[in-house]
Amino acid sequence: MTTTPHGFGADLRPLFALEDGSIHLNHGSYGATPRAVLDAQRDWRDRMEAEPSRFMEFEFRPALRAAAARLAPYLGAEAEHIAMVENATQAVNAILRSLDLAAGDRILINDQTYGAVRNTVRFVCGMTGAEIAQWSLPFPARNPEHALAAFEAALTAHRPRLVILDHITSPTALLLPVERMAAAARAAGALVLVDGAHAPGMVAVDLASLDADWYTGNAHKWLFAAKGCAFLWAGPRVIDRLHPTVISHGYEGGFATEFDWVGTRDGSAQHSLPTALDFADRFGIEAIQMHNHALAMAAGRRLASTFGTECGAPESMSGSMVTVRLPGAYGQGFETAEALRHRLLREDRIQTRINPLAGGLYVRVSAQIYNHIAEIDALADAILAKRPNG
Repeated sequence: MTTTPHGFGADLRPLFALEDGSIHLNHGSYGATPRAVLDAQRDWRDRMEAEPSRFMEFEFRPALRAAAARLAPYLGAEAEHIAMVENATQAVNAILRSLDLAAGDRILINDQTYGAVRNTVRFVCGMTGAEIAQWSLPFPARNPEHALAAFEAALTAHRPRLVILDHITSPTALLLPVERMAAAARAAGALVLVDGAHAPGMVAVDLASLDADWYTGNAHKWLFAAKGCAFLWAGPRVIDRLHPTVISHGYEGGFATEFDWVGTRDGSAQHSLPTALDFADRFGIEAIQMHNHALAMAAGRRLASTFGTECGAPESMSGSMVTVRLPGAYGQGFETAEALRHRLLREDRIQTRINPLAGGLYVRVSAQIYNHIAEIDALADAILAKRPNG
């Protein structure tokens, strides 16, 4: 039974293993695992080490299938179409390296595509002779329709074989209209891969209504899983042609068999996923999403007002993260952004992201159930104290 807590915020901080005295506003990068999930992961490891041979032969793969079955309702999917992997980047590699790409094929990405995904595309294109095509995602964002129009123009201009869509962009935290984008891509004859690294747990995901070929997401971010827990979903049009990057004993045994066994590995992060989902259900996934979204929007308004700037996206394109432009005096460029981020961590023990975007610097703030508005005020004060020239 789902219950609603008396209140989110500081009272829930002890449920996580975060350092005392720190302010963690960067859940979107690596997550923060609840103590209960870490305990469950430890139990799985102990179980494995107590009788390694028995565990690997008879328990490892059934536990992965159980985790996939527990996750499936959160995705609007069927368990047999879900493979448990370590991270979304691994899944993207498996997809791209399973395609029979050839010279003249185009892979369409955008200028905010995650760096690891971009590098994978570069690698595969270098191996196959396929080409990279890129479109510019409008930022700061005005509305979903503006982003959709830019994407549709890119489809017409490049006629790609494969489109890679971000459900939520990493540097700018834009929630994109992936359903309409996927439909447009399918109408243009393209295969569709959705990189949903941030989406599961932050927003509703319904793969049954999303006309994509592949979807991958991390569970260690917004679903409270331990690090090393992610999933790959493959649709019926492509599932029989997909193979993991590591070919092992399961080769040609079918999708789940191939991905479940890629050699000896520690699957405790994936095996403990049901405990992470129990943790989410304890508070209610919709209640969590509502709290996180409301706090992110409040953080955006507070920071933009303090800095005299603006947010990078409207509420209709925001989930549990927000980006806010810093005043021009803070400069621009990656090195400047990293220097400010490291000062915040070293001098104030505040963990957040500072990204160079649109000719300036933007702070990206994540909101999770252990965060509260006083932490946003502390971040604003810390950034103002580091303003160049006083």
